[in-house]
Amino acid sequence: MRGAWIVALASAALMGCESPAPQMLAPSIPIEVLRPEGAGPFPAIVILHDCSGLGPRSSHSPARWGKLLQGQGYVVVIPDSFTTRGHADGVCTDPSPTRFDVAPSHRVRDAYEALDYARSLPYVDGTRVGVMGGSHGGSSTLATMIAPRATGASRFVAAIALYPGCGARYGDWHADGTGTYRALAPLLILVGEKDDWTPAEPCRRLAEGAKQAGYPVSVKIYPGALHSFDSASPVRYVATRMNANSPGGRGATTGGNAEAWADSIHEVTEFFRTHLGKSAG
Repeated sequence: MRGAWIVALASAALMGCESPAPQMLAPSIPIEVLRPEGAGPFPAIVILHDCSGLGPRSSHSPARWGKLLQGQGYVVVIPDSFTTRGHADGVCTDPSPTRFDVAPSHRVRDAYEALDYARSLPYVDGTRVGVMGGSHGGSSTLATMIAPRATGASRFVAAIALYPGCGARYGDWHADGTGTYRALAPLLILVGEKDDWTPAEPCRRLAEGAKQAGYPVSVKIYPGALHSFDSASPVRYVATRMNANSPGGRGATTGGNAEAWADSIHEVTEFFRTHLGKSAG
């Protein structure tokens, strides 16, 4: 059903579609599913939202990417890490300690729950599931792709992080550039050169160090682009945004960049086509 959103909650079966198969999992957080036309099986992509969440203040980036990827033949699975945990309005400007309860390192469990849920859908090819996210979701993607699972457990086969916070610690990778980021699967990082919220330079160092150590990580830095370049939003500085890369810990700039946005669509399309293949639907 093109354009139809399916919302799954832990307390209820899927709504707006056929009765769930017996093996379908019941997620512990809200999950939205966007399904292409056809019977499948389809490859799938889990999208991890940014710090604005999926509520009324959402950037709507997951929806934009979701519709695009659905049109390319992917099932899109979007877990909501914030709403049922007391952060329906997001955590972009929230200084309270509770924002750390939904930090990227904690959202790894949501990413893997969404993966397991996607693999339980009868129209998904469980061997071809990727993950992507922007900003807070990009950082969550980085955290997910170094998090081991039990032997034999399913893993993501490809990942894309849009303007993630590469200056954090991921495994033995440190913000000072020491250590190595050890990706479990091919990873592409896309970031803006002028990003003052999640700077590009740590991402360059992370990717280059990982690649030199033999891990499948690549990075593309867009000249002149800011945070949230994948939108048509005007450039805007918001002084209340929480920003560990700002001298005062506050304030960040976002804004769309038509050239970077167009190229990022090409990069995402080709990357997932290479690593997830085409739909059988």
